[in-house]
Amino acid sequence: MYYGLSNFYQNHRRYVKSRDDSQLNGDNSSLLNPSKECEPYRTSENKPIAPCGAIANSMFNDTLELFHIDNETRIPITLNKKGIAWWTDKNVKFRNPFGTTNNLTALFQGTTKPVNWPKPVYMLDSEQDNNGFINEDFIVWMRTAALPTFRKLYRLIERKNNLQPTLQAGKYSLDITYNYPVYSFDGRKRMILSTISWMGGKNPFLGIAYITVGSICFFLGVVLLVIHHKYGNRNNSADIPN
Repeated sequence: MYYGLSNFYQNHRRYVKSRDDSQLNGDNSSLLNPSKECEPYRTSENKPIAPCGAIANSMFNDTLELFHIDNETRIPITLNKKGIAWWTDKNVKFRNPFGTTNNLTALFQGTTKPVNWPKPVYMLDSEQDNNGFINEDFIVWMRTAALPTFRKLYRLIERKNNLQPTLQAGKYSLDITYNYPVYSFDGRKRMILSTISWMGGKNPFLGIAYITVGSICFFLGVVLLVIHHKYGNRNNSADIPN
């Protein structure tokens, strides 16, 4: 399950730079003294923001719940929130601050939440291994998109057995907790279901791009071959001295 946004320019130069990778990597000095690249989302109420920057401040926070309707009964579909981020991001690039305690509330003491967030970063999840800077929803959002219309992985729906499809044919209901406004930038939101494999989800762009580039290269190769055969021998004869 993906969520998609349209007309949201995550590739804007100032937006892309508005983050502190040292802070996100768990550096305690950067936690209390974020990079100036995060301005104007560097401090709030005379406290450093964690995580700082425009990217973190604009994190997508709608909640999506999927139900299968069977005989007027709504059966919730299990949506896995773990495994949606890249392994290198989860285990290398993003780390929580370190200290003498594992209590994230204490580790983030002296900081404040991003301006647009309803709660601080150490309350993103009830599970310790998916909270703070290593929250996978947060990590997925921090990997900025190259185009203004994009989608990001939200949840995984795993197949229970190989004899039945992941989502059986029938009626489904999608409940959305609306927290993320898009009216201000004339954007649109959508939910996408896609079957993924080891190569990722279905994406026709790469196939179209490869076919187009391959066709152009083939055409140019034929043209150059004709030119070579038609004019190559003539040029070689002209270079032979008498």
